[in-house]
Amino acid sequence: MDYIIDAKNKKLGRLASEIAIILQGKKSPKYNPRLVGEDRVILKNYKELDISEKKMKEKKYYHHTGYVGHLKVKTLEQKWQKDPKWVIREAVRKMLPKNKLNSRRLKNLIFQD
Repeated sequence: MDYIIDAKNKKLGRLASEIAIILQGKKSPKYNPRLVGEDRVILKNYKELDISEKKMKEKKYYHHTGYVGHLKVKTLEQKWQKDPKWVIREAVRKMLPKNKLNSRRLKNLIFQD
């Protein structure tokens, strides 16, 4: 089943948790935790999320290259300007169970411009 969600004026965390529940298949009567699930989420107006100025400046994403002293830090504002889809997908990914179904479930998240 396809769920169409309008992200306009919604908070990032609440939206991500709602999408994660749907992608796991928990809203379906055929829910089975070991299966990917048939439900897809089509996200509209994702660029118009309601994110506070404080969160834009204070939330940080860390990435380490593997070399000594190469810890890269970027704020939510920098990541949002580069790719808002990545920010939403990352929030949803962190709310899904950490197992081998994670990447397969994320393929059911579709962004519509």
